[in-house]
Amino acid sequence: MKSNTEKTEVLERIANGITWWIGSIPSLIAHTLFFIISFLLPLLHIVEFDKMLLILTTVVSLEAIYLAIFIQMSVNRSHEKIEDIQEDIEDIQEDIEEISEDIEEISEDIEEISEDIEEINEDIEDIQEDIEEINEDEDDEDHNERAKKVILKSSVNSNKNEIKALKDQILRLQNEIDDLKKDGSI
Repeated sequence: MKSNTEKTEVLERIANGITWWIGSIPSLIAHTLFFIISFLLPLLHIVEFDKMLLILTTVVSLEAIYLAIFIQMSVNRSHEKIEDIQEDIEDIQEDIEEISEDIEEISEDIEEISEDIEEINEDIEDIQEDIEEINEDEDDEDHNERAKKVILKSSVNSNKNEIKALKDQILRLQNEIDDLKKDGSI
């Protein structure tokens, strides 16, 4: 035995088929032939004209009632689909807003990191100056200090490059969000 949802689905498929068929060329041809035959019957004296009109009016009225029901079912399904799409769009807009906020926070963090790196660079320069002064005072040059200085400089340069890449990426994401906002996608 079929469940109610299975029966409903079968009825909906039948209604969809009928609605599709009614809006097709074969339906137009079938209805035209039906009307031509209906009006030929009284002319050929097979059926009385009043009886033919009564039957034709009844058939057309019943067909109109069922067509109105099928069309309303199609409209209801379309409305449900539109509501689902609107909910999806709202979810996407919320996600985009959250991403935009995250990008702004990341941008602020990168600015803070850049400031910290600038302070570290200043400290490194001060340390380098101190090391140079110590080296000038000493006759022997300490190779370990030079190695530390080179390593420290390369680390700072590496950090600068990573921060620059992050800034560029955030700027690119902000531009994409602005473009989406301008296009009306958001």
